[in-house]
Amino acid sequence: MLSRSSWLHLRIPFSYFLLPVYLFAIGGSPNLSESGLLLIFIILHIFLYPASNGYNSYFDKDEKSIGGLKNPPPVNKGLYYLAFVFDSIALGLAAFLTNWQFTLMIFIYSLVSRAYSHPAIRLKKYAFLSWFIAGFFQGAFVYGAVYLGLNDFPLANLLKPHVWQPALLSSAILWGSYPMTQIYQHEEDQKRGDFTLSIKLGIKGTFYFTAVFFGLASLLFFFYFQSNDQVGYGYVFLMATAPIVVFFGWWFLKVWKSEEHANFKNTMRLNFISATCLAAFFLYYFLHSTNILSVAGQY
Repeated sequence: MLSRSSWLHLRIPFSYFLLPVYLFAIGGSPNLSESGLLLIFIILHIFLYPASNGYNSYFDKDEKSIGGLKNPPPVNKGLYYLAFVFDSIALGLAAFLTNWQFTLMIFIYSLVSRAYSHPAIRLKKYAFLSWFIAGFFQGAFVYGAVYLGLNDFPLANLLKPHVWQPALLSSAILWGSYPMTQIYQHEEDQKRGDFTLSIKLGIKGTFYFTAVFFGLASLLFFFYFQSNDQVGYGYVFLMATAPIVVFFGWWFLKVWKSEEHANFKNTMRLNFISATCLAAFFLYYFLHSTNILSVAGQY
C-alpha cells in the first residue's frame, strides 16, 4: 500500500485540472469562511480525486501513458487499499467537519467513480454514457457539492437557477474537452473493449467535436454573465480562454498533417493550458464577485 507505484497512481497533481470547477463554485457562494474553503479544497483535491484516480488505475491496469503519468508503473493490490484509505479520509473529514449534504454528494461521487472503471459495471466502456457521466459529475455535481458544503443549504437549493445554471456550465466545458483526454489512448482502450467517444469520433473527429462544443460552451458562459448584468466577466472569460484556442488550433494543424501528434505530450499541454487559463479566470471572478479585495483593502 505504501509502495512508490501506488502513490504515483494516485496522481495527486492531476487534481489541478479540476481546480476551475471548485473556483467557479466558491465564486458563486454567498457564505465564505477561510476554514470551509480550505477544508473542501483538501477533501476534493488531496483525497477524493486521487482516490478516484487510484481506482481507475487499479482496474484499468494501463501499460501505456495515462493522464498525469507518461510511464505508469505496474499496479498492485496495495493501490486499491490506498485508494480506499483516501476515499475514507475524504468521507470522514466531510462527515465530521462539514455538513451531511456535502458528505452525501461526495459519497455518491465516490460510488460513481468506482462504477466508472470497475469490471462488474464499467461505465467507461459505453462511449456516450461515460462521456456524459464524467462531465456531469466532475462538473455540475462537484459545483453543487461545493456550493452546499460552503453554505449549508438544503439539497433543494440545487434546483435554483442561480445554482444549476453555472453548475451545468461547468459540465459544458468538461463535455467539450473530455474526448480530447482520450485521444492518445485509442489502442490501449480498444484492447480492453472500451470504445470511448474519442474512438467513435476518430482523431480528427475528436478535434471537430471539441471545437464545436467548447465554442458553444464559451458562448453560453458569455450569455450567462450577460443575463446577470455581468457582461464584463463575459469578455474577460473570452480573453482568458484565448490561449486555449490558440494552442488547440496549432495542435490541430499538426495533427492534420500527421496523426502521430495526437499524443500524450500534447494532450497534457492542452490540459495544463486549459486548467491554468480557466483557473485564472475563475480566481479573478471569485476575488471580484465576492468583493474580497475591497474588504481586504480596508484593513
